[in-house]
Amino acid sequence: MHAPLLDVLTALTGRRTVVIGDIAADEFLYGRVARVSREAPVLILEYDTTEIVPGGAGNAANNVAALGGRTSLFGCVGRDDQGARLIAALDAAGVDARGVVRLAGHTTTTKTRVLAGGIHSAKQQVVRIDRKGDVASARAVHTAWGRRLDTALRTCDAVLISDYGGGVVTPPLVRHVRQTLRTRKGRPVPILVDSRYDLGRYQGLTASTPNESEVEALLGVRIDDDRKVLERAGRTLLEQTKMRAVLVTRGSRGMALFETDRPTVHIPIYGSDEIADVTGAGDTVIATVTQALASGASMEAAARLANYAGGLVVMKRGTATVSREELRVAIEGDQR
Repeated sequence: MHAPLLDVLTALTGRRTVVIGDIAADEFLYGRVARVSREAPVLILEYDTTEIVPGGAGNAANNVAALGGRTSLFGCVGRDDQGARLIAALDAAGVDARGVVRLAGHTTTTKTRVLAGGIHSAKQQVVRIDRKGDVASARAVHTAWGRRLDTALRTCDAVLISDYGGGVVTPPLVRHVRQTLRTRKGRPVPILVDSRYDLGRYQGLTASTPNESEVEALLGVRIDDDRKVLERAGRTLLEQTKMRAVLVTRGSRGMALFETDRPTVHIPIYGSDEIADVTGAGDTVIATVTQALASGASMEAAARLANYAGGLVVMKRGTATVSREELRVAIEGDQR
């Protein structure tokens, strides 16, 4: 399997992917532990620095770019400092952010993680503060895009939809994407969806990549280590969503790939189960699967490549990406 995956890896370069969805600011505030406060039993941190990284659909787009893809991102942010810094970060990563509109009166969703440690020790997250933005007006966002989305769809190799419940992604929008792509000649364009809260409202797309807890919440089941429950859940999800494939990510248990009329493929976790940070790992997985399918890979090859990417990114702290070179080294060094 190593040689075919390396071939897929080579083919990722230059593939055009349109990413549509809810963008958030992942803010990391770093400090050094100075002492315990006299006011309360809490640590006093001496502030060091602040970093803002695109999260949500922005992180998915960053991951596509890190894999060598050409990315056009469509979403919205507020006309605030976080929104401005997000767009600057996307531009710096090589993401085409002209489809990211800045809405007046809209607050950019921001997740602030405070990390603390000593001078010579790794920083650990001590608290997270969420500032939820307003649910975006889908009509306002889609109107602001104008014809730009349709123009991008005419030349793309794949579409990645990232629904974090922020209001940008709606079933009518997804139907419009499908109808636009149907007018194109040649190989069908894969459309993948990652929906945090309501995967069931998307039907007939190429694939989805829910994690196990999302599957459990959607179907009202408990999977744990029970392969029979997992099998029923995966097949039920395939039937309900009418997708070509469902890739269930299972944390330390790896992944399970369900495809219509094919046996289930269980993929063991790559790397150590001593995970450093799972922030944004789902974005890395779906970005890798999308790029692999855009290059013409099979769903199983795409899932196996994404398994390497997911195993690598959870060993990094913060909202991170994985490069093609990192994947190449991982694949070549894996002796399974």
